[in-house]
Amino acid sequence: MSTSAPRTATVTDRLVEANRAYAARFTDPGMGARPVLRVAVVACMDARLDLHAALGLELGDCHTIRNAGGVVTDDTIRSLTISQRALGTRSVALIHHTGCGLQTLTEDFRHELELEVGQRPAWAVEAFTDVDQDVRQSMQRVRTSPFLPHTDDVRGFVFDVTTGLLREIDPNS
Repeated sequence: MSTSAPRTATVTDRLVEANRAYAARFTDPGMGARPVLRVAVVACMDARLDLHAALGLELGDCHTIRNAGGVVTDDTIRSLTISQRALGTRSVALIHHTGCGLQTLTEDFRHELELEVGQRPAWAVEAFTDVDQDVRQSMQRVRTSPFLPHTDDVRGFVFDVTTGLLREIDPNS
C-alpha cells in the first residue's frame, strides 16, 4: 500500500479558499459590462498599485487593463478597441509608476530567453529608462491608433509608489 505525503497548500489553494468565502457572501450587483464612468485605465501590473483605491473607483466604474510596465502594446490596443467600440468607454488614463521593474531590463531579456528555451519570444520587452517618456510614447500610441475612435481624452500619469500621488505627464514636453 502506497502512502503519499499530504500535499502542501499552494498560494492558488489559498486564493480558491478565499473565493469560497467571498462567494458565500456575494450578491449579484446587477450591473452590465459597460463601465459606469466610461473610462479605461491602462496600468502596470505591479502589485503595489491598488488602482481602485488610488483613483477612488468602485466596482463597475472602469475597465482596467494591466501589463508589465503599463505600456501600450498591440494587445492593449485590442482591449481598448473592444472597450471603446463594444462597451462604450470614451476616456483613457495611462498609469506608469516609479521604481518599475521594466526600468531594470533591456531587450537582451528576449535573447536570454531564446538561449534558455530555444525559441525567441514574438513579443518585445518594451523596457524603458525614462518613465515620463514612456508615458508620452504610450499616449501617442493610443492617440494615433486607427482602431480607437475616442482619443480626445487620453491622459498619462506616473504613480509615485512611496507617496501614492499621481503626477500628470505633459504629452508635448
